[in-house]
Amino acid sequence: MPKPSHSLADDLATLGELEQRIIHHFVHRKPIHKNLNTEYDEGMTFGQRMADRVATLGGSWKFIGVFMALMILWIIANTLTGRAFDPYPFILLNLVLSCLAALQAPVIMMSQNRLAAKDRLDAQNDYEVNMKAEMEIVALHLKLDELRDKQWTQLVEMQTRQIQLLETLATK
Repeated sequence: MPKPSHSLADDLATLGELEQRIIHHFVHRKPIHKNLNTEYDEGMTFGQRMADRVATLGGSWKFIGVFMALMILWIIANTLTGRAFDPYPFILLNLVLSCLAALQAPVIMMSQNRLAAKDRLDAQNDYEVNMKAEMEIVALHLKLDELRDKQWTQLVEMQTRQIQLLETLATK
């Protein structure tokens, strides 16, 4: 029974798009690394950039300090002055805090989701770079093995010639 022909092209066709892209970069000696931060940041909408700024501000000590100072001023203004616009137990302050938390939490989560997506792109790019580097290392090993084999062959040929010369000299 004849054996079905199996070619490298058949093997390449079974690979996924990612692996084919890595091999293409390897064969054509193209760099595979890209700066995903600038590419990702350039594609962000105004709302996404604003959400990131709000998340950055809302997650800082500066925000906590300013907000604590405003709360203390609010409490002082409503307890020490004779005209309290939000008397104790500060129901209006609780409402403001609840509204702030209700708005801030989804904005921070949107920012975190975007950062997670960016991290996944970075991980994929790292994978591609590592795979190409591994292929380059294997290719270098093959070249070194080929050079070593060629040198061994040359060395054996030289030794054979030297032995022949010695035998010629010994017979004279």
